[in-house]
Amino acid sequence: MIERQVADISEQKYLLKGLACAGCAAKIEQALKKTEGIDEVDLDLSKGTLYIKSRLANERETVTNVVKSFEPHVEVVPKEAKEPLQESGDGCCPSGGTDLSQDSSKVTKEMAVMVFSALSLVLLFVDQERPFIHYPWNYALALLGYLAAGSSILTRAIKNLTRGMVFDEYFLMAIATIGAFFIGALPEAVGVMLFFRIGEALQDKAIDRSRRSIESLLASRPKTALVSVGGQLVEMDPVKVSPGSIVVVKPGEKIPLDGVVVEGISSVDTSPLTGESLPLGVSPESEVKGGFINKEGLLRIRVSRPFKESSIYKMMELVERASARKAKVEKFITTFAKYYTPVVVLLAVAVAFVPPLIMEGEVFSDWLYRALVLLVISCPCALVISIPLSYFGGIGLASARGVLIKGSVVMDALNDVKTVVFDKTGTLTEGIFKVLSVEPFNGFDESEVFKMVSAAELHSSHPIARAILEEAENRKLKVKDEDIEHHQVYPGKGVKAIWKGKEVIVGTKEFLIENGIEVRESAEGATVVNVAFEGKHAGSITLGDALRQEAQKTVSKLKDLGIKRLIVLSGDNQKSTEAAAGKVGISDFKGALLPEGKVEAVEEEMERAGAKDKLLFVGDGINDSPVITRADVGVALGGIGSDAAIEVADVVIMGDSLEKIPEAICIARRTRKITLQNIALVLTVKVFFLALGAMGVATMWEAVFADVGVALLALANSLRSMKFKRTGC
Repeated sequence: MIERQVADISEQKYLLKGLACAGCAAKIEQALKKTEGIDEVDLDLSKGTLYIKSRLANERETVTNVVKSFEPHVEVVPKEAKEPLQESGDGCCPSGGTDLSQDSSKVTKEMAVMVFSALSLVLLFVDQERPFIHYPWNYALALLGYLAAGSSILTRAIKNLTRGMVFDEYFLMAIATIGAFFIGALPEAVGVMLFFRIGEALQDKAIDRSRRSIESLLASRPKTALVSVGGQLVEMDPVKVSPGSIVVVKPGEKIPLDGVVVEGISSVDTSPLTGESLPLGVSPESEVKGGFINKEGLLRIRVSRPFKESSIYKMMELVERASARKAKVEKFITTFAKYYTPVVVLLAVAVAFVPPLIMEGEVFSDWLYRALVLLVISCPCALVISIPLSYFGGIGLASARGVLIKGSVVMDALNDVKTVVFDKTGTLTEGIFKVLSVEPFNGFDESEVFKMVSAAELHSSHPIARAILEEAENRKLKVKDEDIEHHQVYPGKGVKAIWKGKEVIVGTKEFLIENGIEVRESAEGATVVNVAFEGKHAGSITLGDALRQEAQKTVSKLKDLGIKRLIVLSGDNQKSTEAAAGKVGISDFKGALLPEGKVEAVEEEMERAGAKDKLLFVGDGINDSPVITRADVGVALGGIGSDAAIEVADVVIMGDSLEKIPEAICIARRTRKITLQNIALVLTVKVFFLALGAMGVATMWEAVFADVGVALLALANSLRSMKFKRTGC
């Protein structure tokens, strides 16, 4: 037994190469959760990825031993917790089978085994009285075909038994087929093993396809960057490129890192991040993101942030970790399978032995055959594999459409959204303010008003502050940083600063009144910034912010989807909030809210909706982070949204298009529909054939369909979740 050394809590990711057995994956996850020193475990079979949070110094050794105890052939490969999965090119290797995505020699060998086993099955069906087949040879022929298809499965069953794993699919198949041999059901014995082997191979192909679909998405990561160093172009790994470096991107190449264009005019394909097909025009001073594809001219770009803080990296990381947050139905299915299989095995034992003992004239071999049929039917793999695969497909589809959904638990919540709350500035509106008018008071002039506001807002990143600073720069009115002695921000209210030894207060009308300043009336229904200098109202600046083009259409689509309540919350004044809400068709709104006020408003709405109906909040700024966290489903606009908002959000819209919100709800609803279809299909077929098997009506062939056939049908249905349905939900 390994001595476990305790260390600080760390997070690590491992790739489990060769893991394809759903039952074994569930057992590995449960065993790791029970291991002392491991705090959190998420095993995602769809991607063959294991996430661990532990306090073990010898974590890798512990994890490897647990994995090997269930799946000796699986290779445990550690990856940095913050490094996304790369395209490995490794297919999954079926437990007891061979991966058909591997090299041609293995494919040929696998096909030869299956063809030989199938041929022996065909010959067993030939009339036994024909000269070239004699009864004694039937057993030999059946045994050869049986071992060809099932030797690896029998080996796995024996190994698992030695490790105490009794009720797994290998044990069930081994007992059922060996029993069939003893009662002379030779074709059934060979057929069950052959079709089980074929089914496993096809299941692995389905899982491999889902893994490769996410790998193709992650392939948007640029592999190299062409960096200008001392007048020379040097090819470097994007990870090693520092902010401030100049990278050169030729037509047709991917932009390697986030940055600002310093030279060149072109159009870029943003679809790897946003899912949008229309190209975006860029020129000097345009911001671009890593993963965009340069379509036309040569671009020189100044890198603004390191690779591990870039948009493409964050997207890959979010996608990679998404399906680790399991939905309730996934957890239920895992628990269900844990108890379902032993119950069916005990039922099979009872069917085999009880009737011959208590009922006169009953033949033991007949009831044993029925019991063997039940064993074949009972394998729960169809549920254990198809349900997570449905969610994974939905998450992958949403990611390809520019919507990052952080886990299947969020998918479930999106299904139940009945209230949608919008922030106003930067969410319903463009967030690009323009100064409309300036009104000085008490003897001050426009230039003085601009200088005062510029002094207070010099280091602010708020859209309103940026618009005022831009206008001041256009008017060639600049302030010096050294003239500002003190600067304090009051979120949702305004700013206080000491400029040239004098107090300047900038903010809402209420903020100035709060500070004992008499404020003149300002324009109705507009965004107004007031400024006070040494206790006097010096003036006000009126700004305007255009609505997003898609805002009204998005609201209309949400109503069509059956969203019961639509609300606008804003830190802007009540009149401005009312005007914006009215233009997009929303009747419920609240303005002049501080960040904590938005949280309180959302909590009130959540209480009104109840536990079943979920509330979705859409925001973009750092001030929205608390309410995004508090909502049942928090949505951040990822293109312009703050890092803080993106970090805490459940859903990130990479392209900033509000129309992605109803699209995300549609994808979630379609994914749930497919998941429920699979559950209904599998359970209905299983229960139906279990009843037929117990009554002696169903044969081994029906049992094979109830096991392998229904699993393949469920998997095929799951793969539908990876396709986009343009006609809506």
